[in-house]
Amino acid sequence: MALMPKRVKHRKSQRGRIKGNATRGNTVVFGDFGLQSLEPGWIRAQTIEAGRIAAQQYVRGEGTLYIRLFPHRSITSTPLETRMGKGKGEPEAWVAVVKPGTILYELGGVTEQQAKVCFARLASKMPVKVRFVSRRAM
Repeated sequence: MALMPKRVKHRKSQRGRIKGNATRGNTVVFGDFGLQSLEPGWIRAQTIEAGRIAAQQYVRGEGTLYIRLFPHRSITSTPLETRMGKGKGEPEAWVAVVKPGTILYELGGVTEQQAKVCFARLASKMPVKVRFVSRRAM
């Protein structure tokens, strides 16, 4: 089932612009390896769920998958072939706003080779360019 917030202050939000790089959520914290975005964009809840399923099928209980993003923003759209001037459309989907540098997923308890293969599967599903990163030695 796709992710969405339980409650929101406002049902409809303006589109806005995604400026700058991620200053929070840009380091691998929970697992050993991560998938980091390289460009700004929106990632739909259905896409996040598709990535989760693909990773869980590959990991099969060996490691742990951490999802580091959540879709807080609603996207509205008007029905097709509707004339102009009837207001803003109804909420259609929920998206997570992603800045360059944001860690999307993390894996722990697997080897680096397994993590690379798993994240290669996830990368093909993502609407933004991503790269493989590992935890920095402290």
